[in-house]
Amino acid sequence: MENYREYRTGQGVPETGEYLCQSGEKAKLNKDENFPSCPISDKETTWKPEDR
Repeated sequence: MENYREYRTGQGVPETGEYLCQSGEKAKLNKDENFPSCPISDKETTWKPEDR
């Protein structure tokens, strides 16, 4: 399915919700914010929507 899109640090958040970074940290992000750096390493990372 096309639902499993990844987003990079600095990209705009498409919709408010919970997202998981590569390290497995969960964050609640709001639409129109930008994806942050990894909460653990403070480096660029990728984020995926948590669909549960």
